[in-house]
Amino acid sequence: FDNQRAEHLAVREAAGLFDMTSFGKIRIEGRDACAFLNRIASAQMDVAEGRIIYTMFLNGRGGIEADLTVTRLSETAYLAVVPGATLHRCLAWMRGHVGDDFAVITDVTAAESVLCLMGPQSRDVLAKVSPNDFSNAAHPFGMAREIEIGMGLARAHRVTYVGELGWELYIPTDQTAHVFEAILHARPDLKLCGLHTLDSCRIEKAYRHWGHDITDEDHVLEAGLGFTVSRKKPAFNGRDAVLRKDEAGLDRKLLQFRLKDPEPLLFHNEAIVRDGKIVGPVTSGNYGHALGGAIGLGYVPARGQTDEDILGSTYEIEVAGKRHAAEVSLTPMHDPRSERVRA
Repeated sequence: FDNQRAEHLAVREAAGLFDMTSFGKIRIEGRDACAFLNRIASAQMDVAEGRIIYTMFLNGRGGIEADLTVTRLSETAYLAVVPGATLHRCLAWMRGHVGDDFAVITDVTAAESVLCLMGPQSRDVLAKVSPNDFSNAAHPFGMAREIEIGMGLARAHRVTYVGELGWELYIPTDQTAHVFEAILHARPDLKLCGLHTLDSCRIEKAYRHWGHDITDEDHVLEAGLGFTVSRKKPAFNGRDAVLRKDEAGLDRKLLQFRLKDPEPLLFHNEAIVRDGKIVGPVTSGNYGHALGGAIGLGYVPARGQTDEDILGSTYEIEVAGKRHAAEVSLTPMHDPRSERVRA
């Protein structure tokens, strides 16, 4: 627990390095690549080259078949990045919906490794190993840039799943060891971090995890991910279900919980108790070392209720038969305005 806490706080206070080579990487290219992605993805995909878009693949009920980032590499080429566990699901979904569009879908996962440098000091670390400009003006959030790093080349994506300033470095596999060594040579005390820390950091920022917090049975609006949906696009998978839910209202909403007692732990499936009544399970949980307690996400009923009604209730989480008081929020408890992410 102390080791993982040290990793977590390094990401929050300094910098940490994650190996996320397990990301699935899918290249979509061809004359109709943009039109194809606009048809199957919820966000507007006709963006500037280098722009990174967080988007959803929705089914006809508005359920989330996948959440992913898509980067526009050129006029006719995109790179989709998905969790390693959902790679083949996403490949099958894309190939099953390509229809008559002229778009080639290729699994390029093995071509690049991914090192994620995250934390408020990540820009300083990169400046020691790269001549490129990583300022907000030159490399704003949500953009990918080709960079030199050490004696190698990489593509730096300014995105995050931990809620801090940082970059995902996509590196040709034959250059990855050199880049890793160059970074550690520049910052010998850099903390190497694992997936448990990735998870504990993301849950403080209330980032959703597909398979736990969001699934094909969870409506994108009830999951609080309406910002990934473009209502201006004329047609895309799930659009009608989104518009119906906009009109009818939400049946439930996803909340973030923090136990007031710092001792109990949350994993997932613990009972959420609202005003003395069990209303659903915790969908995912971990320990928020920066927030000082166990953090969970979970859905609560919202039909006919205002946000004030929802937040005004009394909440507890039942752990091993004992109920523990919890604070709740509809916005991330860590960095709610994403000021740290965009620093």
